[in-house]
Amino acid sequence: MREAFSIALVRLAIADPKVLLLTGDHGYALFDEFRKRCPHQYINAGIAEQNMVGMAAGLARVGFRPFVYGLAAFIPIRTVEQIKLDVAHADLPVVLLGDGAGFVYSHLGTSHQSTEDIACTRAIPGLEVLSPADRFEMTASMDYAYAANGPLYLRMGKSDRGDVHAGPIEPLSAGRLLKIRDGRGDRPGLIATGSMVKTALDIAVTENLTVWSAPVLKPLFA
Repeated sequence: MREAFSIALVRLAIADPKVLLLTGDHGYALFDEFRKRCPHQYINAGIAEQNMVGMAAGLARVGFRPFVYGLAAFIPIRTVEQIKLDVAHADLPVVLLGDGAGFVYSHLGTSHQSTEDIACTRAIPGLEVLSPADRFEMTASMDYAYAANGPLYLRMGKSDRGDVHAGPIEPLSAGRLLKIRDGRGDRPGLIATGSMVKTALDIAVTENLTVWSAPVLKPLFA
């Protein structure tokens, strides 16, 4: 999934020189190709995430398309106030990328765990929230985020649990669930998002359930 994210970001940046990547001193190997292909569109803002979000808001105001990357414990959790006031309130086209959501970084302790990122971002008016389940949803999510041209949080799970789709999917739209598996009509269905879609599929196989993926969490309904 992270590779699909990197490929999509490089593609968008090559097509649009206004696309910028801001990182809080994270993701060095992940962004090797980006730095090689788009060196003048890469900004390492250092370990200053709140300042980085403010910087992205300023860049967006003058016409740039910032993608702001960090661990989910920092983007968005450490920067909720800046996201709310600097980005969402002003309706600026800033894409916030939170990597390693949930307990992915459990071994680093509570400072690096992020179980509340969806709850926090869904409560911010004007901020869309995406949570792709695999590399195909990630590619579609990046295209959706760029086309949305507004405040958006994209949640990534660092631990890639494998594909849930057989191949590339159609463009995402708000309120659309993606059917992953057909089950028995008289059985309940499961709706999951992000890494939990794979868990839902594992359960569905034994219980013969229908599974839908919800990559767009907000707006959940069109």
